[in-house]
This record gives sequence, C-alpha cells and structure tokens, in this order.
Amino acid sequence: MSEHRLTSIDLDPATLQSATAEIEHERRVAIFDLVEKNSFQPAGAAGGPYALKLAMVDGRLAFEITGPEFHRVHGLSLTPLNKVVKDYIAICDSYYEALRGTSPAQIEAVDMGRRGLHNEGAELLKARLDGKIAIDHETARRLFTLVTALYRRG
Repeated sequence: MSEHRLTSIDLDPATLQSATAEIEHERRVAIFDLVEKNSFQPAGAAGGPYALKLAMVDGRLAFEITGPEFHRVHGLSLTPLNKVVKDYIAICDSYYEALRGTSPAQIEAVDMGRRGLHNEGAELLKARLDGKIAIDHETARRLFTLVTALYRRG
C-alpha cells in the first residue's frame, strides 16, 4: 500500500458546525470510507502517511496536512462546489424518497442522476485541489462525500 495516503481525518468542532445525530453518523462513515482506501499526495511531500484536519477558516475549508517531516495548510473555497453539492444533496433526498415506494425504473433513473452528480462533484473537487494535493478518482469521490456531509446540518 502506498505511503501517500491518509491514515486519520479529524474535524475541527470549533469551526465546523455540529449537526444532527444522523448527519454526524454520515460524517463518521464518510471519514471511515476515506481512510480505509485512498491515494493522497500533497505537493512537496516526500512521503506519508498523513493526518488531515478539516476546519473552516475565513470562509474556506482548511486542509491541515501533517506527515513525516511535512506540515502544510491549504485553504479551499467551497463557492465553486456550492451548486453541485446542493444538487447532490437534493437528488440524494429524492433517491431516499424513491426507495420508499416508487417503481424500480424510477429508482434506477434517480440513482443514475445521483451517481452522475457524485462524479461531477468529485472531478470538480479534484480539479480544485490540483497542484496542492494529488488524489485519484475514487479518493475524490470519497472526499466529495465527506464535503457534502459537512454541508449538511439537519
């Protein structure tokens, strides 16, 4: 397994708003999934593994990355992600609603839209991190899931 990977992720409770128990659970699951399998290579880092702390600083999502002989903080404006995150949350809500009583064809159609938005958000996030942190597509998807969970407040 590559040393260019995350081994822990912490959320700063002082700057990231708390949420309902259900959304806090979504955040924990997103963190678990991301730590379980990822490719994460900060620019200028010789090797990991890395710890990541996420916080909100001056309206930006701050990525505080530490590793062996490495420490850096990157700020990421979430404004370019706002629309796709809101659309993704809305379609996820529609998907869960569809699971409660619509036809399999309708569920499949909503799920295809949900997956498409998830991929779009992941690619946008990957592009926003370009030059700062190299991540693969699957890591971008998992990180987008976490970012989306951070948006949700319940």
